[in-house]
Amino acid sequence: MPTYEFRCKACGSTFEVKRPMSASSDPASCPDGHADTVKLLSVVGVGSNVAEPQGGGGCCGGGCCG
Repeated sequence: MPTYEFRCKACGSTFEVKRPMSASSDPASCPDGHADTVKLLSVVGVGSNVAEPQGGGGCCGGGCCG
């Protein structure tokens, strides 16, 4: 289940809420009971097993720099 991060405008605390993607835009109250919150933009890094291109161009990529 995805985790969404929110910030409370009243007290400034940041908190996380786990909920289904279908409820991602639903409002969330802060743990202190304030209702004026905003969902924060989160960036997720995803790694891959794709190999870097080998040789064949660009400075040093083709062996031109010795």
